[in-house]
Amino acid sequence: MTSALSNFARRLRVRIESTMRDASAPAVTVAGTPASLFPDDEFDAWALALFAEQFACNPSYHRICVAAGKTPGTVEHWTQIPTVPTTAFKEFDLTCLPADKREVVFHSSGTTRQSPSRHFHHAESLAVYETSLWTEFTRRVLPGESEEVADFQLALLTPPPAQAPHSSLVHMCETVRRRMGAPETSYLGCVHPEGGWTLNYEQTCSRLAAACMAAQPVLLLGTGFSLVHLLDHLASRGQRLSLPPGSRVMETGGYKGRSRTLTQAELHALITARLGVPPAQIVCEYGMSELSSQAYAAETQTGPREFLFAPWARARIISPETGQEVRLGETGLIQVFDLANVFSVMAIQTEDLGVRQAAGFVLAGRAAQAEPRGCSLLPTPP
Repeated sequence: MTSALSNFARRLRVRIESTMRDASAPAVTVAGTPASLFPDDEFDAWALALFAEQFACNPSYHRICVAAGKTPGTVEHWTQIPTVPTTAFKEFDLTCLPADKREVVFHSSGTTRQSPSRHFHHAESLAVYETSLWTEFTRRVLPGESEEVADFQLALLTPPPAQAPHSSLVHMCETVRRRMGAPETSYLGCVHPEGGWTLNYEQTCSRLAAACMAAQPVLLLGTGFSLVHLLDHLASRGQRLSLPPGSRVMETGGYKGRSRTLTQAELHALITARLGVPPAQIVCEYGMSELSSQAYAAETQTGPREFLFAPWARARIISPETGQEVRLGETGLIQVFDLANVFSVMAIQTEDLGVRQAAGFVLAGRAAQAEPRGCSLLPTPP
């Protein structure tokens, strides 16, 4: 690891924070991100500089690039930077951090038959992660709100960090909790003795009911399956809540047999019916342990929800047959180029399918033969 990466991380944090001042810029888009917030030529310069450093400091990635015939001397544009499949994080230490600097590791969720991915972090990389997360979270999850973030009642349908120290989602929730100044009691989930996540239903319902009584907007964050379990619990009691105006729900992950499976429209309709949160106040999040930035999708009036990554990241939809970007409206594998992955690998090849849109992508599920993974794989609570 070189001081150049540390300098890059510091400069990137400043650049990310500067995008907040431009949040109201026109929504002209390039490769799925507002061009006015991080122009493509600027992104290209940042990406090529980071690629050169990761090529030099990440031994496993160096070997992958050499095998692909791609080096800083031959790559001329960010779209040519070699991507690493998420499965490689299971087999190799894809990091620029020496062993004694790997203070935190995020694991992908998987079945007992799978080895998890490993994304190593230390204080500097987590500082970039948290700057990226908070900047985009406030822009995409809480845009246009007159209330201060501290005015929200935070409800987290996950275990606390002490029970899930390797979960990037839990670290995300913890970052939001700390930035909001919310109490540790905001966590309403726990880890079951068998290893799965479950909810304290009585505590959750009591917390939401109290917010209703106090007319305090709620910010509810949870996986798709945890929300289904909560909604089914309310239905079993014949209970409906009307969360105060301004309340928001952020849902992420999926189901994969851990609860009954719903379409996005069905889940959001149930959230509206049981919690009183309108579709426009429900935001979808897409992230993974191998990334340091997330994509969000809000309701649209003209079509399915379209995911957009943070301005310092780019998503490409690639044909698995040709390796080239598909045309608008076509389906392919999602590649993500994330500048916030300073100390690991910027260019990630996922096993997720997306439909290319003019600005971003519509999530279309997992590729055939891909291993099940993600928050959706956590076991169903008993």
